[in-house]
Amino acid sequence: MDLGLQGKRALVTGASRGLGFATALGLAEEGCDIAINSRSKDRISASAEKISSMAKTKVIAIPMDVIPSDNAGKIVQQAADELGGLDILVTNSGGPPSGHFESFDNETWQMAVELNFLSHMRIIRAALPFLRSSSAASVLTITSVSVKQPVQNLVLSNSVRSATIGLTKTLAIELGEEGIRFNSILPAWIETERIYELMSDRAKMNNMTTEEEFTKQSEKSPFGRMGTVEEFANVAVFLVSPAASYVTGTMMPVDGGMYAGTY
Repeated sequence: MDLGLQGKRALVTGASRGLGFATALGLAEEGCDIAINSRSKDRISASAEKISSMAKTKVIAIPMDVIPSDNAGKIVQQAADELGGLDILVTNSGGPPSGHFESFDNETWQMAVELNFLSHMRIIRAALPFLRSSSAASVLTITSVSVKQPVQNLVLSNSVRSATIGLTKTLAIELGEEGIRFNSILPAWIETERIYELMSDRAKMNNMTTEEEFTKQSEKSPFGRMGTVEEFANVAVFLVSPAASYVTGTMMPVDGGMYAGTY
């Protein structure tokens, strides 16, 4: 199937590693010109070089922290300037710390809101003028399956990411008449650096090894394993592509069947 991505222009935030990097690489391999963002200059530059060598498309590295409120506009403007506009926006950010409710102070809660909700909102708001000029505008927010089924020891993520889902669904309704699509992917346990950190924290809490925690979590999937970043990226690339032109307002779990609910 031709996804219709050749020559499209995409910005992916939080793309130096993990899900963001895999999504950016997948888009580049389908012919998109890409701007990728992360707060680490060294890591995002290395990631851009890797994508460029693998996909042979234009790749722009934008090292900048998404949290300061003024940075969203700078990131989007640089991406649009260097790519000649924007057709696709993928908003991704790292996860907040793990822990129980009473272990976090007000400052940590506020930082989680900034990272996992407001950063998405600000980037989307800054990108809208450019997306309105595209004939195939699409926005994908990367959130978590925790918005459907809270995850042990992740009260910050369980709580704050739901706001991004509410935003995504609302914008799908508000801006659908302008032809801009909004969807979200709700990943569960995909093998990334973040998941290794969470499994390590859980192992310490449960007096187990990290490998034992991996095995225990993997067994909750009908496949008996966690997902790969490539499997996640395949879904992400399809959702933002013109091939999914009648899909909007969808909250898509990519979880290997771990979510137990019917809806």
